[in-house]
Amino acid sequence: MRVIFMGTPDFSVPVLEALVNSGHDVVAVYSQPPRPAGRGKKDRPSPVQARAEALGLPVHHPVSVRNAEAQAVFARHDADIAVVVAYGLILPQVILDAPKLGCLNIHASLLPRWRGAAPIHRAIMAGDAETGVCIMQMEAGLDTGPVLLREATPIGVAETTGALHDRLSAMGAALVVEALARLPELTPEVQPEIGVTYAAKIDKAEARVDWDRPAAEVANHICGLSPFPGAWCDVAGERVKLHVAEVIAGDAAAGTVLGGFDIACATGAVRITRAQRPGKKVMDAADVLRGLDLGDAVA
Repeated sequence: MRVIFMGTPDFSVPVLEALVNSGHDVVAVYSQPPRPAGRGKKDRPSPVQARAEALGLPVHHPVSVRNAEAQAVFARHDADIAVVVAYGLILPQVILDAPKLGCLNIHASLLPRWRGAAPIHRAIMAGDAETGVCIMQMEAGLDTGPVLLREATPIGVAETTGALHDRLSAMGAALVVEALARLPELTPEVQPEIGVTYAAKIDKAEARVDWDRPAAEVANHICGLSPFPGAWCDVAGERVKLHVAEVIAGDAAAGTVLGGFDIACATGAVRITRAQRPGKKVMDAADVLRGLDLGDAVA
């Protein structure tokens, strides 16, 4: 097929590679414009743009696809289908209608649960036992389109958003290639109205750990915000990011240090196994504690 690919972050890169490797003709790649990054704040291309250029594919990065000029350029590619994953712009109906077979979206949840911007974070933070990937026909609503294929996967104990992100990216790449190969035989499944939840964008204000919550919720919060933005607590005036935690037994006032990097919660306790001090790399808890005294409690 003649495919337009639309994506921006690292999550999208394996999908682009899978489309190329499966023999489809990727006639254009759309990505968010380069953004200032690094110490020099120089414009840096998105991961998708960088990979597409390395593959010799033509790249477009319009600020908007809502103007007539951008829409005309899009239509001139004469695509059979568009594959969209974490592109970052809402597509108007004229764009959705331009490819002969419409637009397919890869969404990292089991729709209709966790529509929206941060489905991987929210699934872990909510303590979901499983999540997955859906291949969805795009329509004007937010992740409301009918689903062509879905694949579920369990969320591991103490699995972080970073680890789950990589697994779901690979799953999505394989599943969309399957969807394109089987497209004529697939029956779109309308999403049920029951079970709809929304995965709001992660706000850094959510990152501080609340030890007055049950241990399971605290562990899910920590793992769900790892690696970004990183849940944190105050240790003697120092903001320490907590990246991986597991639930353990414990009975003490919330925030009490039980020994090592074991912290009491409202009920039970958590063991921090990976953490990060300001200006340092993420390290195993034992290495962090060599230069950090937790004292009797954290906040």
